[in-house]
Amino acid sequence: MSKGIRETHFQFPGQVGFYRGKVRDVYIFADKLAVVASDRISAFDVVLPEPIPYKGQVLNQIAFHFLEATKEVVPNWVLSSPDPNVTIGHRCEPFKVEMVIRGYLAGHAWRTYRSGKRELCGVTLPEGLKENDPLPFPIITPTTKADEGHDEDISKADILGKGIVSPSDYEKLEAYTYALFAEGSKMAKEKGLILVDTKYEFGKRGDQILLIDEIHTPDSSRYFYADGYQERQQRGEAQKQLSKEFVRQWLISNGFQGLEGQQIPEMTPEIIADISGRYIELFENITGKSFVKQSLEDVEDRIKNSIISQI
Repeated sequence: MSKGIRETHFQFPGQVGFYRGKVRDVYIFADKLAVVASDRISAFDVVLPEPIPYKGQVLNQIAFHFLEATKEVVPNWVLSSPDPNVTIGHRCEPFKVEMVIRGYLAGHAWRTYRSGKRELCGVTLPEGLKENDPLPFPIITPTTKADEGHDEDISKADILGKGIVSPSDYEKLEAYTYALFAEGSKMAKEKGLILVDTKYEFGKRGDQILLIDEIHTPDSSRYFYADGYQERQQRGEAQKQLSKEFVRQWLISNGFQGLEGQQIPEMTPEIIADISGRYIELFENITGKSFVKQSLEDVEDRIKNSIISQI
C-alpha cells in the first residue's frame, strides 16, 4: 500500500499563519482558512507514527458531505472543497470548548460509568445501564479544547462560571448541537446506522456563530449498525460499529492508552491496511457513495495547486 500524506509544508501568497493539528494542516489567510486533511491518525490524543492512506480523503469528503447537508440547519464555515483532501472556509475565532453529545452509553462515557461514577460533565446518569444502551435522552458532555495533550471533561456550570463561553452564546451552542445531532441521527438511520455519539466545534465570525471543523466523520463520531443492534444488546455482545473505537481497542489490547511510559505498538502493513479499509467502509456506508481513491503520486502538488486556485 502506498504511503499516506504525513505532513504538508507550503507557503502561499497572502498567508499569515500556519497551524498543525493532530490530523490537519491549517493554512491561515486574512479572512480564510485552507485546511488540509492529512493521513495522520490520533488516538488517546497521541498522533500515531504511521499515516493511514486515504484517511484524510475519507474525513474531508465525509465532512464536506455533511456540512453541505446540514447548512440549512446550522450555518457553517465552508466556502469550497477544491480537492478531496482540502476544504476552504471562513476564518473564525473558535470557542475553547468542544460540544460532545451522546445518545448511547459507549466509549469514554461507558468507561466512566463502569468505574462506578454516575455523573459525567455535571449530567447524572441513571443506574442499571449496560454498555451501548441508549440513554434516556441525548446528553451534552463538553470538553475543553486542548492545543496539545488531552482534552478534559468540563461541565456547563464550569464553562459559564469560568467565563469560557458567555451564557447567550452557550445557549446557542446547545441548541445547535441538539439540532445537528437530530439531523445526523436521521441521516444515519436512512443508511442503516445509529449515530451513537459525536462532537461539534463552533467559532465566531463577527457576531455570527458558525459550525467549524469536520462533522459526523469516524474521527469525531461513533456509529453502530442498526441491523441486529437489539439482538446484540440482549445477548450482551459487542456492537458492530463504524468508528475509530476499533483503533483505540487495538491500542488498549497492546498495552497503550496514551499514558506516560507506554510504548505505541508496531503498526504493521497489515494493521495500516485494515485501518484504511475500515475508513473507506465507513465512507461508503454513511454517504451511500462509492469511494474513489485519489492517486497518492504527486499529491502535494495537487493539493498546493488546489489551494492556490481558491485564494
